[in-house]
Amino acid sequence: MIRVLSLTTTDWRSFYQSQMTALERAGVEVTTLPVPSEHRAREDDVQRRTPLDYARYLPQVLRAAREDYDLVHANYGLTFPFAVAASALPGTDLPVVCTLWGGEYRDNPYADVIRWFTARADRVVVPSNAMADRVDRPCHNVPFPVDTERFRPVPRDEARERVGWETDERIVLFPYAPSREEKNYPLAARVVDGLPDDVRLRTVANQPYEEVPYYLNAADAVLITSRYESGPMTIKEAAACNVPVVSRDVGFAREVLEPVSDSHVVADDDALQSRLADVLAGDRRSDGRAHVTEYTVDEMGDRLRAVYQRCLESEA
Repeated sequence: MIRVLSLTTTDWRSFYQSQMTALERAGVEVTTLPVPSEHRAREDDVQRRTPLDYARYLPQVLRAAREDYDLVHANYGLTFPFAVAASALPGTDLPVVCTLWGGEYRDNPYADVIRWFTARADRVVVPSNAMADRVDRPCHNVPFPVDTERFRPVPRDEARERVGWETDERIVLFPYAPSREEKNYPLAARVVDGLPDDVRLRTVANQPYEEVPYYLNAADAVLITSRYESGPMTIKEAAACNVPVVSRDVGFAREVLEPVSDSHVVADDDALQSRLADVLAGDRRSDGRAHVTEYTVDEMGDRLRAVYQRCLESEA
């Protein structure tokens, strides 16, 4: 049994929860220690943590690190300094594994600090090849799997009845809060404004996770206009529901969607509108599910356990 102290800014995110499930199945015992308070995007604004929240976090991490753990796994760049601090405690000498989530080096005032601590981790994990390209050191690529039991095709009218949307609308889904600047809602709005009047842009944010598949299935297409991504997981989740996706060329969008029918990845923002119009005119579901079911939660757990094992062996 490997015992891991896991530091994270957002333990409620679906991809973090899937990581915990994967590790449990792989025989890894994980204790999660989240940063106090919460950073969450709401429909019109963003609730942000304060420096005081992070100041409160440091003694919590240092106390936890004195317990019987084999290593510290820091998830997202803002937790990296705390993991390194824990590893430096006298008598602990805990190896540090860091996982980058994607936003650490883009428009982040702490990017240089995060790079400095990333360079001092024993192992670095990334969720995509696109993220690996941003890191100036060897990385382990351990993607997040999609929950294909939860994210599955549901008839569109049934899904719309569930979420309370009109059944005769043509709906493009922007699957984030408009307040999240990196997701670039203004571009999505401009793209849809140039389409026929019967096309409506809808957003979804902070809904219970079990309801998200219904929102995806209720849409005619999902539109991703992000300025940068390591993912996003929404692309895999929509594909698992056979919902067409039109996306900017960010994160692993091209890697996931290239073989998928009735979905498009574009390098030119002007092409978003024409590709989206094509998808809406075709009024077909994609075949994305066939392309996202091979990589499982169990495989993720095995890969992460292997990273931990190598880290511990190199420390022995």
